[in-house]
Amino acid sequence: MLSLAVKPRDEKETPDVLRKRGAIPAIYYGPKESATSVVIDSLAFDKIWREAGETTIVNLIGIGEEKQTLIHDVQFHPVTDRPLHADFYVIEKGKKVTIKVPLEFTGQAPAEKAGHIVVKALHEVEIEVAPAELPHHLSVDLSSLENVGDHITASQIKLPSSAKLLTGSDEIIISITEFREEKVEVPAAAPVEGIAPVEGAAPAEGASAAPASPEGKESKSS
Repeated sequence: MLSLAVKPRDEKETPDVLRKRGAIPAIYYGPKESATSVVIDSLAFDKIWREAGETTIVNLIGIGEEKQTLIHDVQFHPVTDRPLHADFYVIEKGKKVTIKVPLEFTGQAPAEKAGHIVVKALHEVEIEVAPAELPHHLSVDLSSLENVGDHITASQIKLPSSAKLLTGSDEIIISITEFREEKVEVPAAAPVEGIAPVEGAAPAEGASAAPASPEGKESKSS
C-alpha cells in the first residue's frame, strides 16, 4: 500500500510561498473527517500521483492516526503541468466507496482488421466497491468484436467480487461500424473568362448576340 507523508499547514504561509520551497498545499476530508489543510512535498506527491491516480488507496502519515484516502482532485499549472493543489478523500472504514474507474482496451477486434471502424463510447465506468478491491483499471477485451454491429456493454465488463456497477448496464462501451468510403463529387468546370464560346452555342444569359458578319452580303454600289 502506498504512503505519503504530510504536515499540518500553517495558514500564514500562502500557496505561492509553499510552492517556492518545493511543497504544495492539500486538504483531506471525508464522511467522518472535517476538512483539514496539510502540506506535501511536491516531488513525493508527483511520484505517488503517477502511480496511484484516483483509484489506489494512499495512506496519509505524519498527522497522528493514518488516514486511508483516495486522491480525489488535483489542480495543475496550465503551462508546466506541475501539481498545484490536491484533495484527498478519507475512506470510511467498513464502507464501500463510489469511484469512476478507467477502462483499458486490450487485444484487437477482428472487424477492425477487416477494415471497419472501432468506436469507443466510454472510457470509464462508475462502480461501488470495497476499498480492499479497488481496481486501478478495468479491462475490455476487443477480440470478440468480429462483425459490423457487434458491441460491448457496461454489464459485460468483469468487476471485482465486491463491486456493484453504477453506470447503466446497457450503456455501450465500444462498438463496430461499417467503413464506407465517401464519394467525392467533382464540380462542373465553370466557363473561363476570355475564352470564345463554341460556334453555334447559345449566348450566356444576359449577353447580347454578336453582330452578323458582313461577309457574304452584296455590297451596294454607290
